Amino acid sequence: MTTISNHLPTAELQALDAAHHMHPFTANSELGEKGARVITSSKGVFLKDSDGNEILDAMAGLWCVNIGYGRDELVQAATRQMAELPYYNTFFNTTHTPAIALAAEIAKLAPEGLNHVFFAGSGSEANDTNIRMVRTYWAEKGQPEKSHIISRKNAYHGSSVGSGSLGGMTYMHAQGGMPIPGIHHIGQPDWWTEGGEQTPEDFGLARAQELEAKILELGEEKVAAFIAEPVQGAGGVIIPPATYWPEIQRICDKYEILLIADEVICGFGRTGNWFGATTVGIKPHIMTIAKGLSSGYAPIGGSIVCDEVAEVINAVEFNHGYTYSGHPVCAAVAMANLQIMQDENLLDHVNNVAAPALHAALNRLAEHPLVGGVNAKGMMASLPLTPNKETRASFAMDRGTVGFICRDRCFANNLVMRHVGDRMIVSPPLVITPEEIEVFYTRAKTALDETYKTLQDGDMLKSAS
Repeated sequence: MTTISNHLPTAELQALDAAHHMHPFTANSELGEKGARVITSSKGVFLKDSDGNEILDAMAGLWCVNIGYGRDELVQAATRQMAELPYYNTFFNTTHTPAIALAAEIAKLAPEGLNHVFFAGSGSEANDTNIRMVRTYWAEKGQPEKSHIISRKNAYHGSSVGSGSLGGMTYMHAQGGMPIPGIHHIGQPDWWTEGGEQTPEDFGLARAQELEAKILELGEEKVAAFIAEPVQGAGGVIIPPATYWPEIQRICDKYEILLIADEVICGFGRTGNWFGATTVGIKPHIMTIAKGLSSGYAPIGGSIVCDEVAEVINAVEFNHGYTYSGHPVCAAVAMANLQIMQDENLLDHVNNVAAPALHAALNRLAEHPLVGGVNAKGMMASLPLTPNKETRASFAMDRGTVGFICRDRCFANNLVMRHVGDRMIVSPPLVITPEEIEVFYTRAKTALDETYKTLQDGDMLKSAS
């Protein structure tokens, strides 16, 4: 990797950052005291910071850099589009070729019947679109009271007021007056944490049936949609038991509830298919997309809409949209990204090379005394940390304390892994090689060893009562 040396010393960069830059999901005063890590360059699956450390990014940025860093094809696509048409909107009976081409390509890749795309600038914006779209859909069909949307506890669907309300993370709802009216939450299909003595199959069925109970509680005539990720990402890579999604599909079909699959993380190869809906075998009416659509190289998101819903929405003036809906540069970059994925047969690499190697490495890490097991689907996985593997016990301290310690030990060993509570999360670029996965394994094993020693030394390996 090329070292970038033409920047201020790290301490000066950190001081400027602390003085002026407000970070998301961060206690900025605490970060300012210790200083942010300054990333200066990237290539493939590696980052380099301002001190010259080479860091393996096992989170693909924020679940998004699917084709890896440093792909010049995307730089060239952006440059060409900047020179030709750097911006124009898609309001007022106007369109442009990048948006036309990308919408057509997405429709080609999407499951059958999902042939329409409403563009946004992010997954949060797209899920805000979905709230208005499903409510407009039912209102135009003469059922304006059918406006309530059901989601899940601990779900993440974005951080705007609308999308943050769809999400079920209570610490987010504690700020800013969320959730907005008409949004409801049922239990998540997290057998590891909440399954107790039930089998995964019984637990999955019971959690799915909470949807039916909530529909009946609210009134079938009032429920517009159910939204969920095929595999919960930011919630902790929660993979529902096999019984869960078939029952959800049955319930949505029975009560004529629109099914929204949030594919912001699962989409574009993360689970081994183009979309997670295919992986779990569901037929959504709307799919939310972002992240892997451009591999994070440009901000873009959207809603892929089925023919039935699009026909109703297209028949009226849908008073909704964004300045950057279908931004030509972002659309051109996304097209180049999808072209690379197809030209290089990246799904084949995921299914036959990367995912098997990653799962094998994770299974080796599961032998560690601190790791309770492996939850993995394609190129996303979690390692739950526990003081007792057999009982799936939590630690006798605040949730997330051990995960935070382990995350910091990962950083110290030049590995980016995220913690969600006391789960360590893995979501590397899809292009990662078996050799790079071995580097991941070595650094993760060292971080786990160091975490375990810290817990031993602090007499912290105790189970909650």
